Amino acid sequence: MEYDERMAASTYPHFFRVRQKFERSCVADVAGEVRKQLAQLSLGQKIRPGQTVAITAGSRGIANIAIIIKAVVDSLKSLGAAPFIVPAMGSHGGGTAEGQRELLAGYHITEAYCGCPIRASMETVIVCQAAEGFPIHFDRHAFEADHVLVCGRIKPHTEFSGGLESGLMKMMLIGLGKRDGAVLYHRAFKDFSFEQIARSVAPQVIGNCRILAGLGIVENAYDETAKIEAMLPGQIASREAELLVLAKRWMPRLPFPWVDVLIVDEIGKNISGTGIDTNVVGRKHDYHKAVAGESPVVRRIIARSLTPLTHGNATGIGMTEFCKTSLVEQADWKVTWLNCITSGNIGFGMMPIHMSTDRELIDAAISTIGLTEAIDSKILWIKNTLQLAEVECSTRYLEEARLREDLEIIAPPRRLPLDAAGNLPIYA
Repeated sequence: MEYDERMAASTYPHFFRVRQKFERSCVADVAGEVRKQLAQLSLGQKIRPGQTVAITAGSRGIANIAIIIKAVVDSLKSLGAAPFIVPAMGSHGGGTAEGQRELLAGYHITEAYCGCPIRASMETVIVCQAAEGFPIHFDRHAFEADHVLVCGRIKPHTEFSGGLESGLMKMMLIGLGKRDGAVLYHRAFKDFSFEQIARSVAPQVIGNCRILAGLGIVENAYDETAKIEAMLPGQIASREAELLVLAKRWMPRLPFPWVDVLIVDEIGKNISGTGIDTNVVGRKHDYHKAVAGESPVVRRIIARSLTPLTHGNATGIGMTEFCKTSLVEQADWKVTWLNCITSGNIGFGMMPIHMSTDRELIDAAISTIGLTEAIDSKILWIKNTLQLAEVECSTRYLEEARLREDLEIIAPPRRLPLDAAGNLPIYA
């Protein structure tokens, strides 16, 4: 029987589930591809037996990151090198060495698994002065190594736009700059563009800090490893820009361009640097609305919880209009505010309106979207902004979804599953 909205005996619209069909390039043998890519660089001609190589590991939740790091370690060992891992994550982990080591352990990057030491410290060396007038900081352990191999994901940045965004260049600056460097770089971004600072500072780092190679990772919309590419230091800037084009094409997105209310089950630093990916929700240039030409347009965001791997860092909570009181109680505000102050994005740490139940939050959010009645509201419900292959959609999207070849309806319209206490289940 065809669904009829008039059959719904509820204040809320019914919801159906869609599966999105994204482009799906995927690396079948992740460790094998890492070894193959590094072998093409002939690093054995640069590394002498016994030399140390610092390998960077960041704070983001990158698919297969432990497998990738271990494969890098194994490849370097096969050349006679003595590799070790350094956390390259600016001020994350509460701005402490112990906190950063804990973040890595959450991604299964441990000494036991990877087969090499992890040397975590917040101490830096001032390498030289940037042309823009500030000192360039670099992790002391990495600086004292014979070589540094920069490994990280290339993706659209959550704040900056340009030919270079989030990737190896950023990791050489902010990640390896630790807290002292991260503070300075983010201050510089207020006066100069991110791309200018990256193109100014990265060559200084490459020239003064013995960068051996870069290993760029690009993911697809299904949170899978789509491409791994090794590059020599002189290739990093140009190849990162080219891989960024792929990353933008392959990234996940919401299925519809207009959303009255977006319900997000979890936010966290392992999902995005801003807890919620601004590229996905259309808030890259303004915390609470899309600017001209930006898509999608999301009027209100409800956040329900923090991911365990964010370790209480609620950065990005200030981008939401509403959240659950339990999320506020989960947050480590000292860690959150340190991260927001370091990045200069104070608004990301501001507390939204919070309530105890999902029903209260949904009612409040719908009441602020304009003249649209609750039954007619366009609502999407997602797990997080990284995993968007399947999305729950209110029935105002149903007619369009039936016509879209890139969407498959996998569950018919049904009531919003609020329990007796007024809460939704965890999205699955």
